[in-house]
This record gives sequence, C-alpha cells and structure tokens, in this order.
Amino acid sequence: MIDLAIAAYIGAAGFVMAGILGSFYQLVTGEPLRFSISLETWLKGVATGFLCVFAGPFIIMRNAIRGHRIEHRPLGWLVASSTIAGMWSICSGVFVLQLAFTVLL
Repeated sequence: MIDLAIAAYIGAAGFVMAGILGSFYQLVTGEPLRFSISLETWLKGVATGFLCVFAGPFIIMRNAIRGHRIEHRPLGWLVASSTIAGMWSICSGVFVLQLAFTVLL
C-alpha cells in the first residue's frame, strides 16, 4: 500500500511540473502548448522538445478533457488518456524529485 502512495506522490509531482510548464508557456506566448517542435533554430527546437517531453501529461489531459466535453468522445478515451498521462507523470516525477534531491542534499 505504501508503494501505491509513493507512486501517487511521484505522479503528482510530475503532473504539477507539467502543469507549471504548460501554463508558463501559455502565459509567455499567449497560445496553448502543443505537441509540435519548432525547427526554426536549433535552440528553439531543443526548447520546444524539452517542453513537449516534460509538459506532455498536461497536454494530453487538456486535449482529452476538451475532446470529452466538446467533441463528445467516449469515456474510454478519457480513461485511456488519463492512464497514459499518469504513467508519463510518474516518469517525469521521478526525474523532478531526483533533481530536487540532488540540488537540495
């Protein structure tokens, strides 16, 4: 049971980071983050790639909720998207927490 609680905490940390990155991108640019990598310059390509990797769960959930509400996609679509975003959040959360522990300790 403790393993499930730890996984939920790690997943929450990853999803919070994804939400912060997605919201910050929208604040700066005025448009929502999408799964597209800009190849105008190499620096812009690396930056958008980084954002897509770490804000992926936020993008998936935003699109899934929008698809369920507006496009009336089936509930199974939302559940599958939530599962993918949850697993991705756990992977991102492991990185975020490892980075935080390395910096703080």
